[in-house]
Amino acid sequence: MTPRSRSTAPFPARPNAARHGSRGFTLLEVLVTLAILAVVLTTVLASLRLAFFNAQTAEEAGARFDAARAALLRISRDLENTVILEPPLYRPPAALDPPPEPFRFHGTTDFEGGTRIAKLRFASRAHLPLEGERPEGVAEIVYYLRPAPDGSGLRLKRAENRFPFPAFEERPADPVLCEAVKSLAFEYVDAEGRTFDTWDSESERFRFATPQRVTVKLELGAGAEGLPFTTTVALPRVRRPAGG
Repeated sequence: MTPRSRSTAPFPARPNAARHGSRGFTLLEVLVTLAILAVVLTTVLASLRLAFFNAQTAEEAGARFDAARAALLRISRDLENTVILEPPLYRPPAALDPPPEPFRFHGTTDFEGGTRIAKLRFASRAHLPLEGERPEGVAEIVYYLRPAPDGSGLRLKRAENRFPFPAFEERPADPVLCEAVKSLAFEYVDAEGRTFDTWDSESERFRFATPQRVTVKLELGAGAEGLPFTTTVALPRVRRPAGG
């Protein structure tokens, strides 16, 4: 019985992994990929942050625009209903220190820390009615600026007193027309077209007259940025200069 011979044919060789592309990534390739991904993500996040900032800035600018528009409309309506006394009911003050005429038109300007702060007082029929009341009679209107309690800037406030007018005092309850005020200015134009930054209808300097027109300049904003707003109102009735 002859022994079974074993085949001497060689086993088939294993396929070369490198030929079929199954080689893994090297450490250098992984690091390069991560670096590129980091650059892409940084660019995307920066774009999203800029878009969010622009949207927030636009929203804040829109809110300031609405507040300034409402404030200028309120001031314009008050000025368009100004009440004054005309001769013979009005007589220029004769004494050195007479009591102020109740319908006096009076505007002042001060500067605090480089900020222009104006204040305007006059009488008007366009006062705000109290709850349950009809808007009748004459009211003393005072526009003035005061710092916000949180230090975020200035507030434009409006005070109102019914006739007979008491001595003016600022009250915490006076309504706020707008926040973040950078500056407020009133310019007064006389019968000859001259412009003044103050006015007093009880003053000989202005010949006891009222202005013809009033320009309101309001600037809102925070930091170095500011949005200016302007409107001009012609008074419905004016008192001519004495002796003119």
